[in-house]
Formats: sequence, structure tokens, C-alpha cells
Amino acid sequence: MLERLYHMLVKEFIQVLRNPRMRAVIFIVPVVQVLIIGYAVNTDVRHVPLAVYDLDRTPSSRDLITRFEGSGCFDVVRRLSSEQEIQAVLDSGVAKAVLRFNRGFSEDLKGGRTASVQLLLDGSDSNTASVVLSDASHIAADFNRAMLQERFARTMGLRLEAEPVTLVSRAWFNPNLDSRNFFVPGVLAMLVAVVSIILSAMAIVREREIGTMEQIMVTPIGRLEFILGKTIPFALIGLLDVALIALIAVFWFRVPLLGHPLMLFLGTGLYLLSTLGVGLFISTVSATQQQAMMTAFFFMLPAFMLSGFVYPIANMPEVVQWLTYLNPLRYYLVIIRGVFLKGLGLSVLWPHLLALAVLGTIMLSLAAGRFRKTMA
Repeated sequence: MLERLYHMLVKEFIQVLRNPRMRAVIFIVPVVQVLIIGYAVNTDVRHVPLAVYDLDRTPSSRDLITRFEGSGCFDVVRRLSSEQEIQAVLDSGVAKAVLRFNRGFSEDLKGGRTASVQLLLDGSDSNTASVVLSDASHIAADFNRAMLQERFARTMGLRLEAEPVTLVSRAWFNPNLDSRNFFVPGVLAMLVAVVSIILSAMAIVREREIGTMEQIMVTPIGRLEFILGKTIPFALIGLLDVALIALIAVFWFRVPLLGHPLMLFLGTGLYLLSTLGVGLFISTVSATQQQAMMTAFFFMLPAFMLSGFVYPIANMPEVVQWLTYLNPLRYYLVIIRGVFLKGLGLSVLWPHLLALAVLGTIMLSLAAGRFRKTMA
């Protein structure tokens, strides 16, 4: 059996690696994609273009504008002179936000009254708008604190040297709250799924198309040997891709790898059981390689959307949340982010590893059950 399996593995490696385009898809494309997506997928909001419409034009309004500029979150790109320009800069995208001061802003501050300043946001991108609003609120709070201290010193003759209560926050993981540290491990999981599912989805159907299934039929190779021969090469390729992408994540994007690399590869191996099982199952129900490719993409798109890669699973409808338990990518994302960012080990991640093992066993069993050593 081992000798037959060995020859089956050699045959699969030769068949996959002899095509230069296939070698590029396996080794070069994932590296290029992680470099591109690693830079593109970034939800950090910095240097938001800000327009200012200042009808007050006093030291107080200029002080608040300076605070917006000095925060690093906003760049003043336009000084407006009319109400009509507000609509124009927001419509054209020249500015994502407009800071508007009414006349009397400084007089209200001096008189001890509440002074109003308006921030108009481009809400077409709700994520950016919410972050901009949060940053603006922090800047306004700092300005209010400074005004209160100045007013207290003016009326009481004293100066507050410290605030009564100061909230000091600390992010336990990812202390700089860099979104790239969150997304790059997710990109790794996505690319491994793409490569493993597509390669395995075309494995059996390719034998039918090129006419080698007849040769396999007359050999003593059994069903188990055939399935192992089709999965082991792609599993090794997937592990190699993980190693390459992990090196890029750590040394290029500076994503911390706090956990043990062996835990990363253990989770990847169980994850590949599921993805390769899905691909082989697709291959057994497809008549052509084109049909297998289309079916693979039909599976991968909802798998990515329901994995928690971008949208939190907790925000999904309850029925959809139950469906995510059938998605191997859901569990692998928890494992890979836990290993990279939290340094988690087997004692914490074992439920997710067990779920991947169960799903992988089920999918490979379904693929083996569907496979028949026949031309049909």
C-alpha cells in the first residue's frame, strides 16, 4: 500500500508542478496577493481631509481648528467662504468633513455660555464617518477641558493642576490598535482556502478530462489510497504557502507572532482537512474543470462573508450565526489570530481545533463516499 501511495504522490506532484503557470499560482500569486491586500485592507482612519467654514474668525475658533490639525487625524484642505461651498466639497469628495463655526462662538465662550460648532460628515462610508466622529469628539473634549480650566482660574484665582478622574485605557492585545495586525492573519486564512480548494476541486475531474481515469481503473489503487494521494500533495503545498505568508506577515508587515509556530501549523493542518475535503467533494460532483472552478468560487464567497473576517458574527442575524458553525474558516480565523496576536495555546484553542477536525473528517468522508473508481 505504501509503495502504491508513494507512486501516487510522485505522480500528483509532477502533474501539479510541471506547469509553470500552476507553479506561479501556488507560490507567487499568494505572496503577491498578501502584499497587495495587506496594504489595501486597512481600516485605520488618518489624515481625513477637512474643510473649515469659520464665520467667527477669532483666536478661540482658530485654537480649535489648530487642535484638529495637530491631532494627526485631520488635514485642513480648504477654507470655505460660503454655505454653497459646503455642499460642493462634500459632493466632490474634496473633504470628508466640514467644521463650521457660527458668529459669536468666542463671545459665547467668554460669557460662560455653551458655544456650538458643527461637524458635517460624509456618511456614505459609515465606518470612516463613525471613526471621524469619535476622533472629533475627543478633540472637542480636550478643548472643553482646557476652557474649563481657564475659566476656573479666571473666576476662582486658582488653576487646576490635575483632573479629578483620569481614565487610562490599555489594549491588552494589539496595543497600537493597528488594523493590519488584525487583517493580515485573516488574509493568510483566505489565501490558503483559495489555493487548497481550487487545487483539490480540479483533482478528480482533471483525471476524467485528460483521460487518465482509465489507467487508474486498471491499477490496484484503492479508494483510500486515491483520496490520500490527491490530498497529501495539496496539504503540503498549503503548509508551505502558510510558512511563506507567515514570514511576510512577521518580517514585512511586522505582525507579532506571539504563539508557538507549531500551534499555527497544527491549526492549519486541521483547517486543510476541511478545505481539501470541500474541494474533493466539489471535484466528485463536477463534470468539467470549469464547472469545478465555478462551484468552488460559489462556496468560497459566502464562506468568507460568514467567517468574521470583515463583519463580526455577533452582528449577523441569529439564523445566519448558526450557519457559521458549519464554516471551517470561522474556527481557523480564531486560531490564527489567537496564535499571532494573543499567543494562545492548546488549552484555549482546543474547541476550535476539535471543530475543524470534525468538519474535516466529515467532508473527507463525504468526498470518499462520492468517489467511485469508474468513468461516470
